Amino acid sequence: MNRLAKFVVKRSKLALFGFIALIMLSSIGGFQSFGALKGGGYDDKGSDSAKVSNLIAETYDQSDSEVVIIADFTNDLSDANSRADAAKLTTELEAFNEVVGVTSYYSLGEPASLRSTDNHAAYFFVDLNDEAKLTKVAAEISDEFTGDFASAKLYVAGFYPVNAEINTTIQENLARAESVAVPLTVILLIFVFGSLVSAGLPLMVGGLAIVGAFFFIWVSTLLTDTSIFALNLITGLGLGLGIDYALLMVNRFREERAAGNSVAVATKNTVNSAGRTVMFSGLTVAIVLSALSFFPQYFLRSFAIGGVAVVLLAVAGALIALPACFNLMGDRINKLKVLKGDLAPKDTGVWGGIARLVMKRPVSILLVTAIGLGGLVSLANGVQFGQVDDRVLPKDNRVVVASNIIRDRFDGREGSPVEVIIEGASQDDVTDYALELSKIEGIVRVQSTSGVAQDGKLDQGYAPAFADYKNGDYQRIVAVPNIEPRSSEGIDLTAKVRELTANGHKILVGGSAAVYTDSQAGITRQLPLAAGWVIGWTLLLLFLFTGSVLLPIKAVVLNIMSLGATLGFISWVFMQGQLEWLLGDFIVTGAIDTSSVVLIAIVAFGLSMDYELFLLGRIKELHDQGYSTNDSVAIGLQRSGKIITAAAVVLAVNFFAFITSEVTIMKMLGLGVAFAILLDATVVRALLVPALMRLFGAANWWAPHWMKKIYKSAGLEH
Repeated sequence: MNRLAKFVVKRSKLALFGFIALIMLSSIGGFQSFGALKGGGYDDKGSDSAKVSNLIAETYDQSDSEVVIIADFTNDLSDANSRADAAKLTTELEAFNEVVGVTSYYSLGEPASLRSTDNHAAYFFVDLNDEAKLTKVAAEISDEFTGDFASAKLYVAGFYPVNAEINTTIQENLARAESVAVPLTVILLIFVFGSLVSAGLPLMVGGLAIVGAFFFIWVSTLLTDTSIFALNLITGLGLGLGIDYALLMVNRFREERAAGNSVAVATKNTVNSAGRTVMFSGLTVAIVLSALSFFPQYFLRSFAIGGVAVVLLAVAGALIALPACFNLMGDRINKLKVLKGDLAPKDTGVWGGIARLVMKRPVSILLVTAIGLGGLVSLANGVQFGQVDDRVLPKDNRVVVASNIIRDRFDGREGSPVEVIIEGASQDDVTDYALELSKIEGIVRVQSTSGVAQDGKLDQGYAPAFADYKNGDYQRIVAVPNIEPRSSEGIDLTAKVRELTANGHKILVGGSAAVYTDSQAGITRQLPLAAGWVIGWTLLLLFLFTGSVLLPIKAVVLNIMSLGATLGFISWVFMQGQLEWLLGDFIVTGAIDTSSVVLIAIVAFGLSMDYELFLLGRIKELHDQGYSTNDSVAIGLQRSGKIITAAAVVLAVNFFAFITSEVTIMKMLGLGVAFAILLDATVVRALLVPALMRLFGAANWWAPHWMKKIYKSAGLEH
């Protein structure tokens, strides 16, 4: 840090303008990423269900229909006009660019499961060119065919139309959220920093970090699938951390100048003290966010890439560009003041008073706070986890309307079948298996090379022959369910199907319900590894930062309590449909998205560590100068409390702006992270930390001799 400080002071112009030039150069590629980002990404590509999808595509040259259209005819489906209009619709769909095939209720032999219970609506399945940009083409089909068509009304559903709607909605909502967040942030920054000039510094750091992170997202799109949701985290986290780090650095620079140090010396001291905290904080947040890369879904892995990139760039901006500005501008960073008086921080005030009050009654404060947090945690009792489907969109969205018609007016979910692949089975084995499969509750119909099975009975004349369901050693069986595939019922159904055996032959189960089941299992399987990674690295980095064994353990335990309270809060809101007056209308499904909960937990944990380091950095510095534990805590909280609270409020505003989104998981991300940040910056930092440090006393700074030796020999002390 000392060498970096000397370089920045000696080569300030090179450091500042060189850093800006590199970011601007990277933007040439970075802004190309927007068109390459994808929706979806919730599936485990290494699972059995993924193997089934690949086998069907490779062995049978088939795949699930990319687009599902429901045609709701004025007349009965058997009416001549309905048949003529259906033929016309098929012709127009087949003529549409990138469409390679259309099948429907009529072309598949008019099976009952492909028509609505009132005999007026029917399925049409649209297959697209494998080389096409499927989400883009699906959106074009939705635009072209949704609405009135001859004597029918058309509704477009399916995986890719849902993705297209989510992508479009998020892009529109992101612009709206920023239009709300940025003006509010600027106003808050002016009052937090006290001058117009200094208020612009965090915007510089955050803006450069965001633009630079887009470059890494672009590189990611060249190598692998990358989620469009990563943009939301990059913008929210980049601006937030830019504010956090700039506030810490500006505050310390003003303090150093108030102590009588020259601009150059003040800049060096700022880098060596506050800069050290920023470095450790950034490393901690980046390592915590990198845990998202352990999960098999590219939805979560994309957040790891974008999150780590924007955090490290925010750190680089705070340690290179910001000190260069200090050295070049000096006290001019305080120009155009909006607050009267000296802007330098004081050692006495509200936060110090709160800390001393808490330390007088630590046990009482701990008990009351623990009861309050426990009450929030209890709200998560009975929580159900699910995954993203069309219902994350508003109720009146066209794909939601289409999907609800399928739910309400059709007995089976033809667009979401259970796919089974049996290897090396005889025809008798296939028949026996299909008959047993048809008996499972939730299965409407089973089709195979043996014919169609329903309720344990075989009807060979029910529908067209399924001879093409056999290819080499593989036999394909398709079962149509009547349950919501991406739900707990889908998990139960998949488990029952996988319990069936076929005379010892290898069986793979796929389809929508199995994809959902495997994705949930993938998260559950990797969660202990991710948690171990986060906790292990956090304990190590906090030890290297403080030289203490107890303080890192305390930080992790408090963070887990805070996350439990946050989970309880978002469960109460999104499972029970609370706070609609604040969040706007959203569809309550009785479950909360698993991937979003993991994301909120990781992001909130990382940001909580950010504020923990801000506070502990000051307390440790004062303790090393000879202050008692009580005085170190009180003065340390006084010096950092305003920074932590101001940074938390501004960051919370940025995430809170996401509640204006029409996509439920973005509302959840915004509200969950904002709540966790504010809870941590107030209850945890102002009450629990002082109370526990008062009770621990001298033990706060204890570590075994051999660990202390490592700490000192590494030169990690202040």
